[in-house]
Amino acid sequence: MKLHEYQSRKLLNDYGIPTSKGVVFSSASEAGRAFQALGKPSAVAKVQVLMGGRGKAGGVAHIHSAEEAKAFAEKFLGKPFSTTQSAGEAKTVRSILITEDKKILEEYYLGVTIDRSRGRPVVLFSKQGGMDIEEVASKHPEAIVKVHFMPEARLSASDILPKVRQGFAGDKLPLQIAEIAANLCRLFVEKDSSLCEINPLALTMGDEILALDAKVVIDDNALFRQTELAAMKDPEEEDERERKAKQFGLSYVSMNGNVGCLVNGAGLAMATMDMIKLAGGEPANFLDVGGGATADMVREGFKIILQDSRVMTILVNIFGGIMKCDVIAQGVIEASREIQLQVPLVVRLEGTNVEQGRALLQSSGLRIISCKTIDEAARRAVEEANAYRSSHVGSR
Repeated sequence: MKLHEYQSRKLLNDYGIPTSKGVVFSSASEAGRAFQALGKPSAVAKVQVLMGGRGKAGGVAHIHSAEEAKAFAEKFLGKPFSTTQSAGEAKTVRSILITEDKKILEEYYLGVTIDRSRGRPVVLFSKQGGMDIEEVASKHPEAIVKVHFMPEARLSASDILPKVRQGFAGDKLPLQIAEIAANLCRLFVEKDSSLCEINPLALTMGDEILALDAKVVIDDNALFRQTELAAMKDPEEEDERERKAKQFGLSYVSMNGNVGCLVNGAGLAMATMDMIKLAGGEPANFLDVGGGATADMVREGFKIILQDSRVMTILVNIFGGIMKCDVIAQGVIEASREIQLQVPLVVRLEGTNVEQGRALLQSSGLRIISCKTIDEAARRAVEEANAYRSSHVGSR
């Protein structure tokens, strides 16, 4: 679960991490008062949407008057907003944060996340913070300092200081950074986070280190014990398809390709996406209908997949165990007829009652491409998607 920046800032403050002062509002009429509270003489306005790259997309601006603050609010509030990091997906701006405009002397990056290769959390620090940190990580990985730790072992500032002091003259600034990093680690562990990020962590006038931006992501699986944080969840920022999938007991994650996937079992779903990639295609989603899917669940799965206008074909890959192949085949047929499926449909069935399932597909009278292996199914799905795209340019 992602938190908005203004929510993340409050968490940082709760853990003793200093931030620039800020005011959040949701109507243009409040913009002027917000600026007057913080504009000395200027302030920074930021759209509050759960995506990176807001600055490069124009969603962060320096403002110099109450009138400019109101104009910024009128430009963005209630309007769709997207960035290069949102994969073309737009979100409606419902709130804006105005903060103090601090004079920045240096920008750093500080984050805590999970290093899956090491199986433990890691502190990441770089003296080259700011909007281009992704490029720094890609081209100059040596510029990022890493400090691994175990969640049950409290990491102190003295543990972090030797790593972050490199390149500084003296210990005054690195000690401040190390103390902030130690507090960020405590937040990360105690709030069951998967990411805590400050970018930039800035050196401002008076040798003051402040968090000028913040991003916190909480592990969804831990929300049952993070009730206060769960209450902060913004349902408007959730993917509508993912929200709908949860209502029907489906696990859905939107992606950027054009081959829709409906599979039973997370492992098989991952393997199916790998096979689509190997066949030269791109999966449009991860959709696991689980081991006990019904015809209704399959029908709803189809509807959810087709809400994505990029989908050019659907690949159904089912291994029948608890879920019988003939039941799934009937669900596929009913769903195809009900929603008058227009895109190509490729189905691969294997397992319990597989022959009955294949027979149902064949006798349905529908154009369903039945395959016996996942390799064949993935290849056909990619071919059909390419053919559909060529013949229906601009139609979806």
